[in-house]
Amino acid sequence: MIRHLIFLKFKPETTAAQIDAIAAKLGGLPAVIDEIEDLEFGRDVVRSPRSGDFALVSTFADLDALKRYQVHPAHQEVLTLVTAAAEHIAAVDYVVPSG
Repeated sequence: MIRHLIFLKFKPETTAAQIDAIAAKLGGLPAVIDEIEDLEFGRDVVRSPRSGDFALVSTFADLDALKRYQVHPAHQEVLTLVTAAAEHIAAVDYVVPSG
């Protein structure tokens, strides 16, 4: 199992409407991308100087499933919105330990 984590820092000019659009599109992904086993996301509530603004955590059966997700047109559509709104994007993908 692969866990996919994304952390976003939005540009200062990114609007609440842009963030809401990203969240709405992300929320619709599990209905159209079968490879997604689990998906959760949200805005940071602590707002410390080291905090990102938004996080996404998703789970995939294996690395091949993650790769299919990454090139899926629905994911690419969300990625376009994220790229336009984000000042910085960090990602970590790791194998979930079994047991």
